[in-house]
Order: sequence, then C-alpha cells, then structure tokens
Amino acid sequence: MNTIGVLARADLVEAGPVVKELVGWLRDRGRRACLDEATAAVGGPGIEAGCLTASGKKMVALVDAMVVLGGDGTLLAASRLLERSIPVLGVNFGSLGFLTEIALPELFPTLEGVLEGRFEHEDRRLLRAVVHRRGHDDVTVDVLNDVVITKAGPSRIIELDVVVDGSFVSSFRADGIIVSSPTGSTAYNLAAGGPILRPTLPAMVVTPICPHMLSNRPLVVGDEARVEVRLRAARGVEVYTALDGQETFALSDGDGATVTGSPLRLKLVTARGRDYFEVLRTKLKWGEPNVTVRE
Repeated sequence: MNTIGVLARADLVEAGPVVKELVGWLRDRGRRACLDEATAAVGGPGIEAGCLTASGKKMVALVDAMVVLGGDGTLLAASRLLERSIPVLGVNFGSLGFLTEIALPELFPTLEGVLEGRFEHEDRRLLRAVVHRRGHDDVTVDVLNDVVITKAGPSRIIELDVVVDGSFVSSFRADGIIVSSPTGSTAYNLAAGGPILRPTLPAMVVTPICPHMLSNRPLVVGDEARVEVRLRAARGVEVYTALDGQETFALSDGDGATVTGSPLRLKLVTARGRDYFEVLRTKLKWGEPNVTVRE
C-alpha cells in the first residue's frame, strides 16, 4: 500500500496535529498521504507540500486505504465516496464509536498493520436505495446505515405501504419507516425499538416509527430481499426520505423508495483484541461479565 487517504471532519480542530503527524509518519515509511481539501485545511498551512490533495471521490480513487478522523457521522460520509473495497480505519475523537472504534492511541499501531497487510476487518454490506418520485428521475444511492421515510412535522401520522419481494406486508399508520442494514441497527433503528443485528449478518430490518398499532413490530428479512416502501397518504404534512441522514428528498403521495442489498462492501478495520460485543457494552452501558468464558 503506497497511498493512504486521510479524511477528517471539517470542523474538528483537534485533528489538525494528527493530520500533520500522519503525513510525516507515512513519508518516513516511504508512503504518501492524500488529503481531501477540507482535511488539508484542518492540517494547516503548508500541509499540502508533503502530500497529494484531491476532493471527494477523486481522492478516494487515488488511495489504497483510508483513515477517517472524527465520529460515526464522518465515517458515514466517507462511505458514500467509496466505489471499491479498500481498508478503512475509523478513528474516534471522543468516546468509542460503533463504526469509529479505533481510539487515537491505537491509530499508528493499527495503521502499521494495514501497511504490512496484517490487520483484522469486517466486511459491512451497504444497502442500495432507489428513490422514486413522480415527475423526477429515479435517484440511486448506496447507504451504510439506513433509508428512512418519515414526516417533518409533529402533527398527524402518515400511511405507508411495505412490500417485500413483490408480496404485500402491511400498510403502516405511523410516523415513518426505517429500512436498516445490520450496521445501522444500532442507529435510528435502535432508538425506534428495533433489534440489534450483528453487523456481518446477511439481513435487513424494517422498523416502523411510533406505529399506531401495538401489533406492529420490526421485520427482519434477508439482504437479498427487495423492500419497497410507498407513501400512501401524507395527510397534509411534509414527508421525506433520508439516506444515511446525509441526503434527503421530499415525497408526495405515491412516491417511495426501493431498498436492496448493494454489491458494495465497506472493509472496516477493527481494533485488535476488541470484539463487537465489547463495543456494545461500552456504548450501551451494559454490565461487565462476572464469569470467565472458556474456549
């Protein structure tokens, strides 16, 4: 691996010294850093002299691996730039993240392993959303976490039809619907009462938001399924679909989205010695084990 991308949250001032150190650290090892323009600004004056700079997908196309400095939202934004599978290190500047699980002191030892080809990772499958709106061309976007169709205001509920693989499931009277990947199951889906899925499961979960029927429950389907959500009735409120919380589209009656598994995978580098359940215990404040598990 010769070229490593570095992407930092644009307003993360604390990342400036780390960006500078990364550029020099890579140069000392015969590698080069490639920064997007916002990250170069975080790194400060003169940082461009020691690396490449490019923007967005042009930057990602040049690199063999990528370091993301920030939080889970920053990594979500970075995942939207990927058009091929490369190792991605999510480095959290704060508490442990579900996606950015590498702490700052672990950055350089973990990156050393990536450069040497010895690292642990998980392949996280993305979802592919196709947004259908009357009078507009369909929009296709790959998302890591979820596709959400919901109302903008607090008043009234909306009606949404859900179809899986051509079979009608139900018409939901609710605040909205979440179609989540296993990775996104700990995001909005969890807040809405949906289940936590292990990130590598080949599945999707369909979760109604505040349904008007007590019998409505989340539905787990395989990631090869085709989930269609159509807005039956907006009832006079603004309705939109949000893709990973990064991009939104206003919907009218009859509009909706189709969600399937994407062919793209996120190769998420994991911290050595830390498993997913440790992340859950840390983030969700679960109790520590009081027994020793023997293998």
